[in-house]
Amino acid sequence: MILRKKLYKLIIFLFIFYITIPSYSFCAYPELVSKLTDAFLKINTYLKALGGPAAATAVGTGLFIKKFSFGDEERIRIGKKLIKTAIFSYAFLLCTDLILSTIKIVLSF
Repeated sequence: MILRKKLYKLIIFLFIFYITIPSYSFCAYPELVSKLTDAFLKINTYLKALGGPAAATAVGTGLFIKKFSFGDEERIRIGKKLIKTAIFSYAFLLCTDLILSTIKIVLSF
């Protein structure tokens, strides 16, 4: 009974939302979308320019921490965590480049 009331409320809300916001308003400004895409591409190039050396520095620091830990388990764990985080962050940065290039291709049609 309570679930049915919630379902009715959801349907009414979605119906009102659908009526009040016309569907053509989301695609009305392709110029704005292209400007946002260009801005994201510029930001991505700056991030790639800074991300590579930062990731290499973090990996090198993690290797030095791991190398000079002298058997301390906490330092070995910190070094491994730093290396994993740097590699994951750089992979995420490369994935954003892939996503932005896909968006650019889709918008060009």
